[in-house]
Amino acid sequence: MCNCGYGDFLKTLNGMQIVVSHSANKNEQDTRFIFFRRGGVRFIFGDRETLKPAIVSNLGHYRYKVFVERLKWHLPCEEGRECDQFDRTDTMHLIALGDREEIVGCARLLPTTRPYLLESVFPALLNGQPPPSSPQVWELSRFAAVDFSQDRRSVMKQFSVREAVELMRISMVCAKYCGARKLVTVSPMGVERLLAWAGFSWVRAGRPLEFGGELVVAGYIDVA
Repeated sequence: MCNCGYGDFLKTLNGMQIVVSHSANKNEQDTRFIFFRRGGVRFIFGDRETLKPAIVSNLGHYRYKVFVERLKWHLPCEEGRECDQFDRTDTMHLIALGDREEIVGCARLLPTTRPYLLESVFPALLNGQPPPSSPQVWELSRFAAVDFSQDRRSVMKQFSVREAVELMRISMVCAKYCGARKLVTVSPMGVERLLAWAGFSWVRAGRPLEFGGELVVAGYIDVA
C-alpha cells in the first residue's frame, strides 16, 4: 500500500503527464495505480490487483526472457514465465511500455515490513547486520530495461544504460510515493558501477559475495 500524499507526488513529477486512479473506497487515502509518460515511453505503477491481467501476464513473460533466458539465472519458475513468492498482492510493479504496448522495462518494489528478497534469500550480503524492516525502506528488485523489439544489448545484458538510468529515477519517484526514504537492493557489480556513474547516492550494506557464479552486492539508495 502507498501512503504519501497525492499532491506531494505530483510535485515530484514535473514535466510528466500523469493520471492517478484512487481506491474505490473513498475512506482510503492510498493510490494503487498510476501511469505517466516520459518521452515515447508510458510507465505504469501498481499492484497485481489493479494492473490489467494481460499486463501482469506479459510481465511474467518479459522477466523470464530477461532473467532466465538472457542472464541465465537459475530460478524456480515455470517455462516461459518468471514469478516468485515475493510477487504478492502488496507488491508494487513499475512497468515501462513502448509505442506498441510491449514491455521495455520493469522494476519491483517491496515493503521491508513484509518478507523480501534480501532478507529471505541473500541475508549474507548484509555482513551480519539485521535486515531493514521499516515503512521508510523499500526493496528494489527484478530491475531490467531491455527493449527486445530493438534487441539493443549492453555489456551487462540486463539493460541499456540510458533507459536504465531513466527507469531508476522513476523507480525512486514511485518509491517516494510509497513513503520510502531509502531503497535497498541486491545488484550485480555492473549495476553498482552504473549507479555511481549516474550520480545516485549508493552505500554498500556489506562486501560483495558470489552467488550463482556472479559477484553481487547489497546496498542502499537514497530516495528523499
